Amino acid sequence: MFCGCGGFSLGLERAGLRCLAAIDFESKATETFRANFPKVPQVLQRDLTKLAPAELSKILGPAVVDVIVGGPPCQGFSTARQRDGANHGAARFIEDDRRHLYRQFLKYVAYFKPRLFVMENVLGIQSAAGGQYFTRVQHEARLLGFSVVSQIADAFALGVPQKRKRQLIVGVRNDIPGFFPTQLAPAPRALANTTLGPAICDLPRLDAGSGRESTNYDLVRRQRHLAYWRKPARNYLYNVCEISRAEQLTAHRARPHNARDLGDFLLLREGENSATAMRKGVEFAFPYDKNSFKDRYTRQGRRRACSTIVAHLSKDGLMFIHPTQNRSLTPREAARIQSFPDWFLFPTSRTHQFRLIGNAVSPLVAEAVGLKVRAFLEAKPARKSRKQKPTGPAAGVFSELLPRSQPEAAIRLQEIAGFDRRQLRGCEKVVFLRGWFALFYLFPGLHPDNALDHGDLNSLWSPDQIPLPGLENFTRRRFARSGWPVALELLGHEAWKRYVARELSEAELYCSDAQLAGLQVSDCRGKPPLLSKPNRYPLGLRPVVKQRGRSA
Repeated sequence: MFCGCGGFSLGLERAGLRCLAAIDFESKATETFRANFPKVPQVLQRDLTKLAPAELSKILGPAVVDVIVGGPPCQGFSTARQRDGANHGAARFIEDDRRHLYRQFLKYVAYFKPRLFVMENVLGIQSAAGGQYFTRVQHEARLLGFSVVSQIADAFALGVPQKRKRQLIVGVRNDIPGFFPTQLAPAPRALANTTLGPAICDLPRLDAGSGRESTNYDLVRRQRHLAYWRKPARNYLYNVCEISRAEQLTAHRARPHNARDLGDFLLLREGENSATAMRKGVEFAFPYDKNSFKDRYTRQGRRRACSTIVAHLSKDGLMFIHPTQNRSLTPREAARIQSFPDWFLFPTSRTHQFRLIGNAVSPLVAEAVGLKVRAFLEAKPARKSRKQKPTGPAAGVFSELLPRSQPEAAIRLQEIAGFDRRQLRGCEKVVFLRGWFALFYLFPGLHPDNALDHGDLNSLWSPDQIPLPGLENFTRRRFARSGWPVALELLGHEAWKRYVARELSEAELYCSDAQLAGLQVSDCRGKPPLLSKPNRYPLGLRPVVKQRGRSA
């Protein structure tokens, strides 16, 4: 969904997943996608608000959809819009339809019921409308029958040479046991923390306004580059950019700049922006308010991560000045900074090139995500038998701590559910683990990582759940974002305190066998334990009232 030019798809393909269909409203996006992915059977230029999932199902035929990924347009959530006032009650914030496109994504999730979905967006979704959209995405996905967890992908840590962080929301269908890992690792082809220099400084020198859409590489310059930067350059050029597959260098054309801007560029040292330079007494010629536009110019640094590549590059490149040349970055340099290979083709229009590149998911980030997705699904097939028994590393070690029935689990959880912080801290480990495992036996849709981020809204859940005497007061109200019972908030915090202090092992924190046992019970009962729809949403959401020392 929202495939753009194909950055997400390229990374997933490299991770071993096969793309069945790609959909985007933009014609240039789908044209570019087709040019680079000729084997993808369906590349559709369609409006997702008008394309019914049933229609797409007919197009796909009998193919099984295991994974749905996408990045609903992020401009409505960007932090830049928040800084410029767009997210503070203005009409364009309230009426920005792009903020609701996540529901189109979830509409397809609801119809196809994939084993897993991944939604990507900017970090600004966490704070847009006070975090309301971030909460709604997770809450509504959970109501569709998915265990949901959020995580932040740091592109620089994954080998992408830029300061780019993105919000990921991952949903795993409730019949699939296990907790999706929220720690990403660089793909085998990547080197973490690769800086800008090794990624782009082999490309031919250009003056502002010069260059051709297709040209030869400067092989002499490349050899000097490889000799200087060594391993980071060799790895990035051959494994990430795959220069051996590119017959010609494309999209390496520099945009023109006026004489005033070029003069101002010369005043900046490598890695310096205009705000820093002005504090040193440098006077720039640009005719704008020096206070409002104090960081108007930025010269990037070779030994640093580049600033985040954004679609605004299609307007101007003043914040993306080349480290050593007096011009802004070219589309090919921007594509490399996004981790696109050199053989990847873009439209000939420089404006379209920058926009598609800036809006794309970095392929190296997508590959890191794809490798986790593939490993998780291959290790955790959907359950086919209600008699399946725990087989993980915790099965033997923790078997005596696992409850054998829902009433027993309810009793164990009730033993510690009403504890305050001090009582939880002093609780014996065996007693704590019995209650902790009981929690995931009764609430298999929870994720331990969600214990750290509940948001500020909660929802009253209907009483038509499996009766567990004594637990009603602990289970009726849930955090909308995490799905966590409000009254059990302290229990999650205590588990993480113990894990960080190495008082709990990773296997104890993420006891998937307790979850699996709970899922088996839900199969036998014919309904999920303690999982029923809230009595109203979003009107049922309300601010959490927290009390000192004990959860509300």
